[in-house]
Amino acid sequence: MRQAESPREPDRDCPLCPRLADFRAASRHREPGWHNAPVPSFGPLDARLLVVGLAPGLKGANRTGRPFTGDYAGDLLYATLAKYGFAEGVYLQRADDGLRLIDCRIANAVRCVPPENKPTPAEIALCRPFLAAEIAGLKQLRAILALGGIAHGSVLAALGQRLSRHPFRHGAVYEIPAGEMERGLLLADSYHCSRYNTNTRRLTTEMFEAVVATLRQRLDQPMDSVKAG
Repeated sequence: MRQAESPREPDRDCPLCPRLADFRAASRHREPGWHNAPVPSFGPLDARLLVVGLAPGLKGANRTGRPFTGDYAGDLLYATLAKYGFAEGVYLQRADDGLRLIDCRIANAVRCVPPENKPTPAEIALCRPFLAAEIAGLKQLRAILALGGIAHGSVLAALGQRLSRHPFRHGAVYEIPAGEMERGLLLADSYHCSRYNTNTRRLTTEMFEAVVATLRQRLDQPMDSVKAG
């Protein structure tokens, strides 16, 4: 089944970040068969959970065109989402593997692959309107899972919230007030499920599963009983 398109995605040749555009062009020259473009969000538009990562990996999403697809981070992410009912099918590190997200959507704070996986603060800010439009376009959204400090900070900025009031902390769950939105949101934090973090044991499978399990539990509760911890 074809996934719905995001409410707002950058153009394939988005020029907003010159450094990223140059890096993208060089990758197209080296690997013309890769996606090599801003990576669109993945998942249904009526999702209640949005997972926000950092940026596409050079040989992962930048190659395959689907978030967290083609590198180790996807192995842990998609296995965990499936375990807690947010995905079905078999993840095969390919965009055409038939994997389907259920009540969950995945986006990145930065849509284009950055050199050394390190976007600059200016690049993060320039890409933030796409994230803000993503959040605003998900009318059933109740929770956001931020993978890492950059994703966490960009989500807060997109929501008009101050980082000082909601510091990044693995396992934290914040209740974000509704403001101009029709509903408040839960913002949950996890260390990014990268190979580096798992190899160094900064993040274990059990730690990551605990965060997703908490969100599963919160989303299964009636709206008026959801309280942040």
